[in-house]
Amino acid sequence: MITKLQNLYELQLLDDQLDELAELRGDLPAAVNELKEQMQVIKNQMDSKIEEKENSLALREKNEEEVELLENNLKKFKAQLYQVRNNKEYDALTKEIDHSEDKIKTLENDNVALEELVEKLKIEIEELTPELEEFQLQLDEKEEELKTIVKANEREESKFQVDRDKIVEKIKRNDYNTYMRIRKARHGKAVATVERAACAGCHNVVPPQRQIEIRQNKRIYTCEFCGRILISKEVSDNVKGS
Repeated sequence: MITKLQNLYELQLLDDQLDELAELRGDLPAAVNELKEQMQVIKNQMDSKIEEKENSLALREKNEEEVELLENNLKKFKAQLYQVRNNKEYDALTKEIDHSEDKIKTLENDNVALEELVEKLKIEIEELTPELEEFQLQLDEKEEELKTIVKANEREESKFQVDRDKIVEKIKRNDYNTYMRIRKARHGKAVATVERAACAGCHNVVPPQRQIEIRQNKRIYTCEFCGRILISKEVSDNVKGS
């Protein structure tokens, strides 16, 4: 059992070292992620506007082709007016002419609106471009700063991580899960020593009988106030002395 307790305490010490290295990065990782998210929002807006612009241009081109076809038909219909033989044919042709002229007018009005929309979208895309470029500059700066910090501590962090992996292999899965659950709940501190009759994690007094039980190193005990795993001085001294 004392070996199990020592492994948990050693794991805590290694996580403390890794946490300290992570703290050197400050809020840079969060800042990088936030900038990437903001850039993605802008990119999505730009992609949406570009797609809408392309669709509008395609529709305008289609309308122009239809207008050209209608105008050709219109010329034919007007030429046929001089060849009609009765009122029925005349009425049919004038109806086709009116319909074609109305359709041409509608399509031309649609194209005017599409042209205005395309110009509006172009302006909006152009306005988003410098904003995206500014975010990219900030991102490059933050990523370079983060890269410098990570590189400076890369060897040390790698060593701690290797040592951590070795310790984790020695710990039972249930005990490790318990450790990680407490660590998450207690801001990284899952294991605490008993110092001056109190939990070093929350500084609440540990009852005398529980102190005796903890010193016996026969099982895992947790603080009744903060829930951290409590380690005797013997265990902590053995780990620090090894």
